[in-house]
Amino acid sequence: MRLVTALFALTAMGIVAFWAWLGAVVEMPSSPFGAGEKLYCVSYAPFRAGQDPFGPDTPIDPRQIDEDLTQLKQITDCVRTYSVDHGLDQIPEIARRHGLKVMQGLWLSSLPDLSRKQVEMAVALANRFPDVIQSVVVGNEVLLRSEMSAPALAQTITEVKARVPMPVTYADVWEFWLRNRDLATAVDFMTIHILPYWEDVPIPAREAARHVDAIRKQVVAAFPGKQVLIGEFGWPSAGRMREAALPSRVNQARTLHEVVAQARRDGYSLNVIEAYDQPWKRQLEGTVGGHWGLFDAYRRRVKFTWGAPVSNHPSWRWQAAAGVALAAFAFAAAWLAPRGHTPPRRVWAHVALISLVSGALVGLTIANVPLESLTWGDWLRSLAWAAVALTAPVVVAGSLMSKTAVPSFVQMLGRRSQPPRRPLELALGILLLLLVVLAVQSALGLVFDPRYRDFPFAPLLGAAVPLLLATTSRARPRGPRPAAQTFAALTLVLAGVYILFNESIANWQAVWLCAGFLVLAITLLRVRDARD
Repeated sequence: MRLVTALFALTAMGIVAFWAWLGAVVEMPSSPFGAGEKLYCVSYAPFRAGQDPFGPDTPIDPRQIDEDLTQLKQITDCVRTYSVDHGLDQIPEIARRHGLKVMQGLWLSSLPDLSRKQVEMAVALANRFPDVIQSVVVGNEVLLRSEMSAPALAQTITEVKARVPMPVTYADVWEFWLRNRDLATAVDFMTIHILPYWEDVPIPAREAARHVDAIRKQVVAAFPGKQVLIGEFGWPSAGRMREAALPSRVNQARTLHEVVAQARRDGYSLNVIEAYDQPWKRQLEGTVGGHWGLFDAYRRRVKFTWGAPVSNHPSWRWQAAAGVALAAFAFAAAWLAPRGHTPPRRVWAHVALISLVSGALVGLTIANVPLESLTWGDWLRSLAWAAVALTAPVVVAGSLMSKTAVPSFVQMLGRRSQPPRRPLELALGILLLLLVVLAVQSALGLVFDPRYRDFPFAPLLGAAVPLLLATTSRARPRGPRPAAQTFAALTLVLAGVYILFNESIANWQAVWLCAGFLVLAITLLRVRDARD
C-alpha cells in the first residue's frame, strides 16, 4: 500500500509540474503604445460561430456589427473590410457612429458577374461615405489565387479610381507585387501582405519582426517613390506548426508587440489581421485558419493585454487536475482488477508510467477537441481520439494486474479464431483497432494532403504508450503475426519517415506524432495471433 501511495503521489506531482511549466506566464516587451495611442488599422469580418460567407447573401444583423465596433474602437481608429455582401455594406454607416475610418474592400474573383456587383456596391459606398471610407481596396489576393490576370485587374483598379474620391489600392502577398511590377502604376499606394507563418519557408516567431522589416525594405526599394502599406500582418494563436513556426498565444503576443513597435519606430503603417477569430476559415485553412484574431470568436475576449505577461495555457490548473484525476482512475483500476496473485513491483511502476504519460497529455487532448472540430466529421474524429486517450490508461492498468493479453486483429475480426470473452480483453482489442484506424487515417492525410492538417500527438501518445506497456509487461506469445498488423505497422513507420522529412525536425509537433506512430507500430508487431 505504501508503494502504491508513493507512486501515485509522484505521478500526481509530475503531472502538476508538467502543467505548471506549460502554463507559466511569459514576459512581454513593454507596450508599443503611449497614452491614448491605438493600432493603425485592424482587419474586420463580423462572422461569428455558425456564420460564414459561403452561403446565400444573408445580411449580418447590424446589432452584431455595432457590438463589435463598440469594442474595436477601444484599440483602433480604423477597420479594413474585404467584401460588401452578407451585410458588410452596413459597416461604413455603423463605423461613422463610432468615429471609425474604413479601408473599404471589394472581393474580386473568377466570376465576372459577382465581381461586377462588388465593384458597383463598393463604388456606391465610397461616394456615400467619403468622410468614413479612407481608401478602397480593389481585390484581395486575386493574383495569388490565380482568379484574374494582372492586366484585367489593373483595368478594374483604373475604373474604380475614376469613380471614387479617395485613394485606391490592391492587396496581395508581397511576392506577387514583385512578379507584377506594372500593377504599381495603377494604384495610388501599394498594400502588401507579410505573413511569416505562411511563407513558403515558414519563419519562426522569434524572427518575424526581422523578416517583416527586410521584406518591407525590399519592396520599398523595388518601387521607389511609391507608398507601401503593410495590409496584413499577424500570427495565429492555435493550430499546427509549419516547420519551426509555432501558433500560440505567447508567439502571437510577442510578434505583434515587436512588429507594431517596429512600425511605430520606423514610421510606416501596419494593418493587423485580424480583429476576431473566424471559425469559418477552418474550412479552408484547417484549425490554424480560424485563430488569427486579437479577440476569440465566441466570448469576444481579448487574448492578451499589451505589455502584460501571457500564458499559452491560462487554465493549466484545471488541465493538471484532469490529468491527476485520470491517473487516479488508472491506479484505481489496477487496484480493483481481479487477480489471483501478488503483482510484482515493476507492474505498479508500469501503472505509474502509464498514468504519468497519459495524465500529462490528457489536458492537451481535451483542450484540442473544440479547437480542431468544426464539422460533424471533425467532432466525431476528435471525440474518438479523446475516447481512446481517456480509456487506454484505465483499461491497460487493469489488464496489467489481471495478466490480460492484448488480442490480435485476427482474434477480434477473424472468423476462425475465438473472439475475446473477458471484458478487459475485449476492451483492449477495441482500443487497439480504433487507435490504429485513427492513426493510419492521420498518417495518410499528412502524407497526401498535409498543408492544413493537425498533429494529434497528445491523444496518440496518451493511448499508444499504455498499449505498448501492455505488450511488454509479459512474455510475447510465439504465434504468427497477423499480416494486417504488419501492414499497418509498416504504413505508420513509412508515413512517419515521410512526415519528418516533409515537416523537418524543427516541427516538434510532427516529431512527437511520428514517435507515437513508432510506438504503435512496435505494439502491433508484438501482438501475436495466439493466447498464452
